[in-house]
Amino acid sequence: MSFTYAEVDFLAAHAGEVDELAAQAGLTKKTALADAALFRRHFGEFGRACLELAQARRRMPGWLADSESSQQATHRLVAAERARLFAAAGVTRVVDVTCSVGGEGPAMLHQGLGYFGSDVDLARLKMATLNVPEGSFYAADALAPAVRARDGEVILADPARRSGGRRITRTADLKPPPAELERVYAGRRLAIKCAPGIDYSDWPGLVSVVSVDGGVKEAGLYSPQFGTGRQAVVIRTSGTAPRVDRIDSSYPSEVAVGRCGRFILDPDGAIVRAGLVAHYACREGLWMLDPHIAYLTGARLPAGTSGFEVLDEVPLKRLKAALAARDCGSAEILVRGVDLDPDQLRAKLKLTGRKQLAVVIARVGNSARAFVCSSRVHSLQ
Repeated sequence: MSFTYAEVDFLAAHAGEVDELAAQAGLTKKTALADAALFRRHFGEFGRACLELAQARRRMPGWLADSESSQQATHRLVAAERARLFAAAGVTRVVDVTCSVGGEGPAMLHQGLGYFGSDVDLARLKMATLNVPEGSFYAADALAPAVRARDGEVILADPARRSGGRRITRTADLKPPPAELERVYAGRRLAIKCAPGIDYSDWPGLVSVVSVDGGVKEAGLYSPQFGTGRQAVVIRTSGTAPRVDRIDSSYPSEVAVGRCGRFILDPDGAIVRAGLVAHYACREGLWMLDPHIAYLTGARLPAGTSGFEVLDEVPLKRLKAALAARDCGSAEILVRGVDLDPDQLRAKLKLTGRKQLAVVIARVGNSARAFVCSSRVHSLQ
């Protein structure tokens, strides 16, 4: 739950003590009652707020944030990608009209952009001023502009993504909806953060779907001044520095469909969500097993990806015998386009061998096919 103004004052003054006590707490569901008692003994009436801050700081170390704002905060690498996009487009000032605790601020400031934030939650707004002291903050509704328009400015908004406890899937149902933001900020550059499952088909500008280490984090809607079409941004953090791969809808999309090659690849979720599977396949010299299924195949795995080396291809009814013949005792099972539950299938297979393999099941044409593969392999080139 959100903090009160008085709680924010207390938390700001005692954040170091909260961190010290958090090191002694379990901060898990199993230890919830013990943790609550521990924090009440140390902080009295502010115990609940201090415990919530401790939990939030596991997601946002060093920040003042409540549980909900820390869960909704943009991943720092996603914010950095957005700031890069803004700087490349000539933006000099960002007005974040749903700034919450200021999570976008550091990335924008790092790119040398001015950062202005507004929110209707005064407690979160105060946390934002403490988290990002270099920013400028105002109490205002997202649909009531708090600052005058200037050249080089972009309006950044993060509408509510749930209604009645259910995730919103249509842009028209976002609160506030993009159309209303476009009306209020007519003629100004606009960037709207959305959940990755949003139906963005009616958006006239650029759609950028971003993932971090395989988890799709966001679908960003950008006004036409930033470009049009779709973009997938795949961020991987293995290694000494994050690696970023970008692909957009300007790549060719006429991809071949054919028999399975040496490897099968399940493209990153950002590529799938952005509808760029065929474009990615063309860029990487891969082809599709079926035009309606997002598995790709080819003679190699693209750099930085993982996939499966194919050992055998069989009809689904022969899968059990094929695995037994290869002494399979455990298997990673992936299914696409076929109504099968991997866990239920694994129980039916009754694997008793010694080797670990993988099974990729897909609808190819009019029938379900099973591809028996080696364990997942990673391409590091």
